[in-house]
Amino acid sequence: MMKLFDTHTHYTDERFAENGEQERDALLASLSSYHVQGVMDCACTENDWPQVRALAAKHDFLWCALGFHGLNATETTKNWQARLLKALKEEKKCAAIGEIGIDYHYEAETAALQRSVFEDQLQIAQETGLPVIVHDREAHQDVYAALHRFEGKITGVLHCYSGSAEMMTEHRKLDFYYGFGGSLTFKNNEKGVRAAIACPQDRLLLETDCPYLAPVPYRGKRNDSHYLSLVCEKLAEVRGDTPDHIAEICWNNALRLFKLQNKEFFV
Repeated sequence: MMKLFDTHTHYTDERFAENGEQERDALLASLSSYHVQGVMDCACTENDWPQVRALAAKHDFLWCALGFHGLNATETTKNWQARLLKALKEEKKCAAIGEIGIDYHYEAETAALQRSVFEDQLQIAQETGLPVIVHDREAHQDVYAALHRFEGKITGVLHCYSGSAEMMTEHRKLDFYYGFGGSLTFKNNEKGVRAAIACPQDRLLLETDCPYLAPVPYRGKRNDSHYLSLVCEKLAEVRGDTPDHIAEICWNNALRLFKLQNKEFFV
């Protein structure tokens, strides 16, 4: 049976509980019917941590990542690093540090602070051995410069990969994976298709980034893990493979990255 692992979600977003918590619970309970048997839910700021942790505790197949997104770097307060480190060590279902990274599309004016918060979290990743989930939007040069400073010391995923196929080759020494989501299905996304084709097989990951970036034909609607199979099908199409084989590859890659091979938590 096909097994899909959604390596990047935001199920604590209010759009999943507009009609109460039961709405989100029902959605998550239905995912196994769509072959989704593993989910990584990501926090973006400290205020998200309790909600993400509670959701992970409630659902056996859902794991969590804690961190500060680049766009939330201004929300860091005194001793935030110590609090993050404490939360990472306390939470048994935390399998990554994320979502972290740099975004110059919306907040280029906070560039220096974003870089500082990003590198502090890379240092925490080195200390804990946890992988990082990296957001990189219009900040390739600074993101890669930071990652290379930790080359050989950390691993992680460049989620919703927006770089080129050539960048994968240029930075192949980094022990990183590449997440592909709904944008792969968008019309005229030739750059993304070329990157998906060029990505080494053992570095491929599937994701939704829900509630954002719903794939065609649902573009513009609220995204969720039900649509992950559409991303899998598109990735198989561009790589000349079968959806079942791509799903298997990405499943095994996700377990390896998040160190979940021996965990028995899937429905």
